[in-house]
Formats: sequence, C-alpha cells, structure tokens
Amino acid sequence: MSKASKCNKIRYSGWDYAFHTVNYFVYFVFTLLCLYPFYYIIINSLSDGTMVDLGRVLWYPIKFTIANYKKMLALSNIYTSALVSVLRTLIGTFCSVVVTAYAAYFFSKPNMWHHKLWYRLVIVTMYFSAGLIPGYMNIRSLGLLNSFAVYIIPGLISVYNMVLIKTYMESIPAALEESAQIDGAGVIRRLFAIVLPLSIPILATITLFTAVGQWNSFSDTLLYVTDEKLYTLQYILQMYFRQADILSKQLANGVMDSSIVENMVGSISTTSIRLTITVIVTFPIMCVYPFVQKYFLKGIMIGAVKG
Repeated sequence: MSKASKCNKIRYSGWDYAFHTVNYFVYFVFTLLCLYPFYYIIINSLSDGTMVDLGRVLWYPIKFTIANYKKMLALSNIYTSALVSVLRTLIGTFCSVVVTAYAAYFFSKPNMWHHKLWYRLVIVTMYFSAGLIPGYMNIRSLGLLNSFAVYIIPGLISVYNMVLIKTYMESIPAALEESAQIDGAGVIRRLFAIVLPLSIPILATITLFTAVGQWNSFSDTLLYVTDEKLYTLQYILQMYFRQADILSKQLANGVMDSSIVENMVGSISTTSIRLTITVIVTFPIMCVYPFVQKYFLKGIMIGAVKG
C-alpha cells in the first residue's frame, strides 16, 4: 500500500465501530421482520393442516407435506385459468404501457392542439367515475362480455401512470428531439427512437405496477365473464377458497357430515388453503420484481417530481 493511500485511509474510533455495529444490527433485524411474513406463509403452506390450525408452525414446517399444492393443482380448469392469467398479464401490460406512454408523450408537448383543455378533461377521470352499473352497461354495449378483450381494452390507459410518464418525459432535454426533427425524423420516429429509450426507468416502474394489477385482478372476471374458459387463476382460487370456507363453517355448525367434507376438500384446512393460494398468486410477481427493482426508485422519483 502506498503512502498516499495510507494517509487517505479513514480511521474509525471505537464509537464509530459501535455505531456501525448497532446500525447493521438494526437493519438486519428490520430485514428479518420484512422477510419473516413471506417465510411464515411458505412454511405453513408446506405443513399439515391440523398443525396450521393449531398455530404450531412458526419457524419450520411441521409434518412436511405438499398436499396443499397437489389440491390446488388438481382443481378443474386450473391450467387453463393460469394460461389466461399469464396471457392477460403479458398482453394487457404491453398494450397498456405502450398506449399510456403514447398518450403521455403528446400531453408533454405544449404545442398540442388545446393541450390544457384535453389534459384537464383526462385528469377529471381520476376523481370521478360512472359507477358500477353504468360501467357494466358500457362494457355490454361494446360487446366485451365473455370476451378476452374485456381484460385488455378497459385498462388500456391509466391516467395516474400517464401523469408519471408525462412528467418524466418533460425532464428529457428538448434539444434531443429538435436535432432529430432537423434530420427529418417524424413524431413516431422521435418517440420510439429517442423518448422511449430514455424513459426506461419510468416505463419499467409502470410496467411493474400494471403487471401486478393485471395478475392480481379477479373482479373483472366476476363482473363480466361467465365462460369458464376465460376464468383467471385468481378467480378460480378465490372461488375455491370461498367454497372451502363455507364447507368448514357447515362442519363446525354440524350441518354437514365430516365424511362428506373429507371427500370434498380432503384433510386440508381453510387456513392452509388460504396460505397456499397466497404463495401461488404472489410467487410469479416476486420472481419478476428483482429484474425491475433497480429502475423502480429512480423512475418513480423522477416521474413524480418535475425538474
């Protein structure tokens, strides 16, 4: 080590080491507190239902079993509904991000025709909606009932996400587009060749928001879909959970014989079903999140605060 590096080396006192030790310990405990709920759900989903109901599963699986997952995978239409959920998440997220970014780009241009008027009209929709019944009538009049398009078209544009993307795009130097315009690039070329590549942080953030919303949504299936071939995974699991909960309550009240319940839902408890469902529906999103996490903070901060 050279003399210069030795002189520039930071010297810590005993109090500094004590502070860093306490600091690392506090963050370590905080990390454990954040991770433990996920760990708790996983070990309970891998434990016997009786032990789960008794609350004995705290640190590791008791009477390890994968019967909970076997029960979920044995549901009718489970694979078809999983495919529908994956397709609606991929297609819906892609279409929504593209259309929302397209609208945000034009609203970021002050020379747009009646810019302020159209922008205010769009912002109003963030605070006021037609309501459930008019919304249903609108979906029906558009012919979207019992159609895969009902998962895509109604959510094409999110005004909140559009505002975030618009604010981010306004932070991009206008000289970049002006130079491309001088070279003959049109509006669409400037959008896809310059603006969108520079907006990757906010687009990744919006993609995460949209994908989570698409994957977790089941209310649109409940309201607009009666065709079992279009049921989503979340709707199937939610429906099964309600049935298991009703059966367990009937058993507790003595309305139904235990052998009937055993044949219908097996030895799996309602609590273990609920925890297994939680693992199934959150695991895919947890796998995607690490890939976009590095863009998350930068994108949401720049997109939320202008300048």
